[in-house]
Parts: sequence; C-alpha cells; structure tokens
Amino acid sequence: MPAYIAYEKGYFKEQGVDANITIEPTAWMVPQKLAARESHFAVMPWTRVAISEEKGLPLVLLCGSGIEEAAVVIRKGLNPSQVKKVAVPLRGGIKDLTAMGLIETLGWKNVEIIRQPSGDGAIISFFGRGADAASMVEPYATMLGKLDVGTVVKRTGDLWKGAPGCSLATTTQLKKTNPGLIQKVVNAYVLGSAFVENNPDESAEIASRYIGINTKFIRDALNVNKPDVNAIRNTGAMQEILSLMVKLGYTKKPPAGFTDLSFLDKAQEILED
Repeated sequence: MPAYIAYEKGYFKEQGVDANITIEPTAWMVPQKLAARESHFAVMPWTRVAISEEKGLPLVLLCGSGIEEAAVVIRKGLNPSQVKKVAVPLRGGIKDLTAMGLIETLGWKNVEIIRQPSGDGAIISFFGRGADAASMVEPYATMLGKLDVGTVVKRTGDLWKGAPGCSLATTTQLKKTNPGLIQKVVNAYVLGSAFVENNPDESAEIASRYIGINTKFIRDALNVNKPDVNAIRNTGAMQEILSLMVKLGYTKKPPAGFTDLSFLDKAQEILED
C-alpha cells in the first residue's frame, strides 16, 4: 500500500523520481525482474532478500512495509483439530513460513501440505475446498471472515512478534551505483506509509484499484494490520525466522548483512524536520 499511495499521491514525483508500478503474479518472480533490470526496486518477502546472495543475485532490504502480515485461516464451522489439509504457497515466503511455524502450535501433526504456486493459488484451493485451511496475507484473511467463509486462527505475530513481511528492496549493485535514487524512493515510500496511517479510508480506496477487491475489506483489514516501515528493525523476530529456514533446509546458515537502514534513518529524519 505505501507504494500505491506514493505513486498515486505524487510522492515519487515530488522526490524527482519518474516511477512506474508493475505487479507480478507471484513473489518468486520478482528477483528475476530485478536481475534483468526491468525493475529497480521491489516490495517482496524479506526472507527472499535474506537468501538472495546464495541464489546469485545479492539484494538489500531498505525499508519495512508489511508486519505480522500472514494469517492462517480455517474454513468456517471447522475446529482447528479437524483440519487435515493446509494450502500454502511456494517455500520461502512469510505465508509459507508462518504456516510451517504454526503447524506444531496448532497441533496439526499429520496435516497434509497442499503446495500452490502463489498465495492466490492457496486462497483458490481454500475456496474450492481442496484444503481445510490456508495461509494468506491481508486483506484476504479479513475478506474471508467478512464473507463468512473462514476464520483467522493464528497470525504471524502470535509466533514472531513484530516480524516483518514484504519489504522494500533493491539490488546491492544499485545501492553502490546510485544511492541518491535509493534515498528518494525510500523518502517517497515512508511518506506513503504515513499517509496510510493518517488516511485509512482514502488509502483503502486507492489500494482497491490495485488489489482488486472491495474497498471495505481493505479498510477493515487496516484495523488489524497496517504497514510499518520500521518492521525490519525487529531483528529478534527475523533471527527466529531465519533459524526456522535453516531447520527446514531453505538455507544452509542464517544469512547476515542483507539490510541497510541508513536510507530509512535519513528519510525519517527528513520527515521529522
């Protein structure tokens, strides 16, 4: 939402950045766009940024966005003990990791994991009764509740308090070659996040044109989950998640040095002044 707002309210232009927004069908495609220089910045799962160096494309986190953003939703009328199948997107994103982390706490010892190519696929599987539960982000979790289809049983924050979700990132190469551009983009992004906080009704209306669901669902979702540019400062929660990624075999060892808070620090100083 901060990116949508920054674009629609002209914050990128105010910073001297001629920006365009593209929306990819799934998060795992985003690093490819950065590698091909088809995009210079991305809002993507911070966990994918953390392991990007070992994947051959070093990325760096610049600014938080989502926080405690995933939720496990079960079909209306089911008790958690009755869940047999859980729909989860591809490995490595916060929706997947939240599900993996919560399965044990929910007592789902023999639950079947239904892997889908995207978060949308997990939601469709849930709607199509191919799964009893699914891991998803807002505003979809709120939407399913309002439609009386599902019930949120746990959120990322129940397991990792303050854990970031999708965050603003770029390539380490761009950081080296054009730090001035990065600062301008982070400035605009922070302004966008502040606008969401102060103007939730208008923000929900703007976001609905990008997300493609009713404005009311988005507005209701903001009551339980707002963007937070400081989410990537919550290193304790991030380290716990990285430890789970190692345990699950997603990465060989906990990565380090994939975050640069200096641009966020400066952007917040500018806003305070």
